[in-house]
Amino acid sequence: MQVFASTLIGQNKKLLRERQRACSLLYRLLPKAVANQLKKNEKVTAESYDMATVFFSDIVGFTSICSLSSPLQVVRMLNSLYSLFDQRIGQYDVYKVETIGDAYMVVSGVPLRNGKQHVGEIASLSLDLQYNISKLEIPHLPGTTLKLRIGIHTGKVVAGIVGTKMPRYCLFGETVNIAERIENAGLPDRIHVSKHSHDLLTEIGGYYMSERGIMDFEGKGQFKTYWLNGKDGFEPENAFDATPNINVPSLCN
Repeated sequence: MQVFASTLIGQNKKLLRERQRACSLLYRLLPKAVANQLKKNEKVTAESYDMATVFFSDIVGFTSICSLSSPLQVVRMLNSLYSLFDQRIGQYDVYKVETIGDAYMVVSGVPLRNGKQHVGEIASLSLDLQYNISKLEIPHLPGTTLKLRIGIHTGKVVAGIVGTKMPRYCLFGETVNIAERIENAGLPDRIHVSKHSHDLLTEIGGYYMSERGIMDFEGKGQFKTYWLNGKDGFEPENAFDATPNINVPSLCN
């Protein structure tokens, strides 16, 4: 009986460890609040959010970099990049929605609402990533650093689980489309911000921005956009003291 009890205790400890590992993996794949609902066999319905801030980024010149790299080198480069991203976003109240190739999408204010804090969380994350990426060399191209193009927009979104075998937590709505357009129309090493996000950041205070101009987004109309240049207490802000003298183009495809 003593041997059986000892064996049973050992098996229970192993089972507990495996359950903890399974939960840890689930929490990496889905927002914790959503994952807990699924664990309880509760139905997760799509939910509408009146206000959230969406972040898009991609690597400038990614196609050219890939042409100079083997497939394995591309995988290692992206793993190095996204490992840094994942490490940094852990410092903010944000959720990584997905990565597709060199594109990276993050949201704040979903699935847990955080008042107006979402726009500040995304703005601070953007400055953080911009600074840290500038120090990250491409492993197989010594001396070559990566450059990000970042776009931010604030507005309404709908979020929910899609799929059953490999469920994904996805965002839908015009806010997502506009955020992606703003990122596409940006410039290397710059953080492109919509007027909606700019106005909320101005209301919060402590962020340095400058007007970029009027952008004509095909099918969406005209949008006034801004550059996010820095933040109080963030040292690398001096990297962008002024807006460069550029011609404002129409939407970049």
